[in-house]
Amino acid sequence: MKFILKISVVFAGLVILISGCATLPTGENIPVYSIGGKTYYPLSALCDARGVVVQYDTLLRTVYLTKDSQRVSLRIGDSLVLVNDNPLHLNAPVDVYQGAIAVPAQFKEQVFDVWFRQTVFPVRRAGMAKIKLNKVVIDAGHGGNDPGAIGRNGLREKDVNLEIAKKLSVLLRAEGVQTVLTRSTDRFIPLSTRVSIANRSGADLFISIHSNAARLRSLSGFEVYYVAPSVSDAKRAGLTARSSALNLRDAVFASDNQDLKAIVWDMIYANSRAESIELSHSVCKIMDDCIDANILGVKNARFQVLKGITMPGILIEVGFVSNANEERLLRTQAYRERLAAGILEGIREYSQEMAIVETSR
Repeated sequence: MKFILKISVVFAGLVILISGCATLPTGENIPVYSIGGKTYYPLSALCDARGVVVQYDTLLRTVYLTKDSQRVSLRIGDSLVLVNDNPLHLNAPVDVYQGAIAVPAQFKEQVFDVWFRQTVFPVRRAGMAKIKLNKVVIDAGHGGNDPGAIGRNGLREKDVNLEIAKKLSVLLRAEGVQTVLTRSTDRFIPLSTRVSIANRSGADLFISIHSNAARLRSLSGFEVYYVAPSVSDAKRAGLTARSSALNLRDAVFASDNQDLKAIVWDMIYANSRAESIELSHSVCKIMDDCIDANILGVKNARFQVLKGITMPGILIEVGFVSNANEERLLRTQAYRERLAAGILEGIREYSQEMAIVETSR
């Protein structure tokens, strides 16, 4: 019988810690053991950095590692491992040390570092496309007494959303883009307040981060939403014209005519939806190369935060906490960093496309 595990399995009196897998970036602080004169690494520490799915067969004492199309299996007490069904003999067996599975250095060097290489996003250098935006609002969904969706193993959506939002903020600031977080701590922020924060910010974009859930636990994947076409731009424009100033650059109005302002707001909303669609496609396109997950694509919905904002904006569902594999991935720091980095690159591509359009005008 095969069980997918998140934290631990009790076997033969030992608590064996297991988590998602990965190759280590150079310089990470990973414990090193000496067992029988051989160098070993804790499998859990190696795995936490990378987001490879781990399954453990308690009966066979066998660990199964998968990422993308790569498959590796190893058995406690055995020096034979299977890499994509091909045998490899190690110079030392897989062992248990201090209650945790430990693998020999040869396994890390010849298997982990070869087949589970880390996805590395390039650091922006001189000449690389710069993000042509001044300010972005990042909205971490839920918070405080509203946990959002909760996975079978207890992962709370609000925690995932906040950490990805903060990581994205750091990445954008490193690019010289100002950011506004609707929340930077675990607190509840009403939807109307989130909209007000965004609209007062003078930002170019609005990015709302969420995690998905479904009754059908097999559902998984990454998707991006923009405001539904069924949301009336004309109706929104009429309401906004009465409550918000236009503050358009180089614009002069001969009168304070509400109908005229509503027409302008209608045009703004129509343009914002078009740009939101463009941004949605850019993020999905980049993410398809960044993560090993179903890319469910671009969709539209009547989400309150998207209906209320006056700038282009999207709502991103980074994965399903109701799915065991994605809950495990979303729990790891490495996967959250990959998601934030992918969103950043999607924003970069969008900003370049918009710059081309602006130049053509």
